[in-house]
Amino acid sequence: KFGVPKMPSRGAADETLPSSSSPALTFQVIAQCGRARSSRMTLPHHECRTPMFMPVGTQGSVKGLTSRQLQDLDCHVILGNTYHLENRPGSELVAGMGGLHEFTAWPRGMLTDSGGFQMVSLLHLADINEDGVTFQSPTDGHRMLLTPEHSIAVQNRLGADIIMALDDVVPSTAADPARFEEATHRTTRWIDRCIAAHKRPTEQSLFPIVQGGLDPRLRELSIKGLVARDAPGYAIGGLAGGEDKVSFVRVVSQCTAALPMDKPKYVMGIGYPLDIILCSALGADMYDSVYPTRTARFGAALVPEGVLRVKNQEFANDFRPLDPSCACMVCKTYTRAYLHPLVHRNIGFAASLISYHNIAYTQRLTREIRSAIEQGTMHDFVRKAVALHFPNGDVPDWVQLACELAEISL
Repeated sequence: KFGVPKMPSRGAADETLPSSSSPALTFQVIAQCGRARSSRMTLPHHECRTPMFMPVGTQGSVKGLTSRQLQDLDCHVILGNTYHLENRPGSELVAGMGGLHEFTAWPRGMLTDSGGFQMVSLLHLADINEDGVTFQSPTDGHRMLLTPEHSIAVQNRLGADIIMALDDVVPSTAADPARFEEATHRTTRWIDRCIAAHKRPTEQSLFPIVQGGLDPRLRELSIKGLVARDAPGYAIGGLAGGEDKVSFVRVVSQCTAALPMDKPKYVMGIGYPLDIILCSALGADMYDSVYPTRTARFGAALVPEGVLRVKNQEFANDFRPLDPSCACMVCKTYTRAYLHPLVHRNIGFAASLISYHNIAYTQRLTREIRSAIEQGTMHDFVRKAVALHFPNGDVPDWVQLACELAEISL
């Protein structure tokens, strides 16, 4: 139904595998397994491997972690947010300090969001029209008009390796077909304004964002319009907003199948480990979310079976590490029993330790996914992950659907 491409079961890095080159980004698929692919993406500041998870540093820092720690965990790219960075401390100040890399002491890849997501997260403070979106600052109440031109100008000053086009974002749960139609066409109109405003195309790669809600027709329209602009890479937006998971899977599958095979495909807002695994099986390459660090602040650690809630009383006398299979500094040093009372008392040190572990977990997970693809064992990897998450065999419909669309038998 969605034109799923037939992929070789396994591949090596050669001229037969998809690749592309643009002034500030080169992308080379080095192995395929079904729809999944392991790739090399070279940015001005770092040579990255995909599939990859990108921690979110909304205002230039990932909460609870230092830039040095993120390097030690082998994070390839971190995110900053255009709206929040412009609101405080301001892109002019950041530019004056040498750009976001110097400002944050982060030498590797960076990606800045356009500010479009704030149309959802700050909807009660936003007024959207053809010009752009006017926000009322949640900190001091002043109003800021964010147009496609302004968003790109701010991102040019911030200097990230990958910058995102301003898109018209509608909550995926909205029951307003006319609004989705309007936003889809407006997003396509705005990409031309973003391209025209982009002053650093040899240093920064501009990614458009596919919109269209949960409607396959609108998603197809959006993809066709954006692919015609021949961008260095593409993002799939408007998801991870509370929509049902079956619809989520269908949209990801449709978009990854239809977007160019020689360009990186970025599913925005994805941080649940099982989502990362299944989206990778469907052919996606890049993910970001605040989830691993946000959930850490509530005492939740990511483990192969799902989530371990350290605050639970059962861990008060548990002298095992958070994850016995994990080799991160936290798991080699501290026990569940040590972390349990710290989480109970909301001690910040506990949040930092669990954040460190959770980011270590996401980086290890994506390394394992890449390895499975390169070894031709991705289908087995997915089956094992599903079995760990659902040991009683009660696999949800959306997981079964994702595996079916990835041609993986459970």
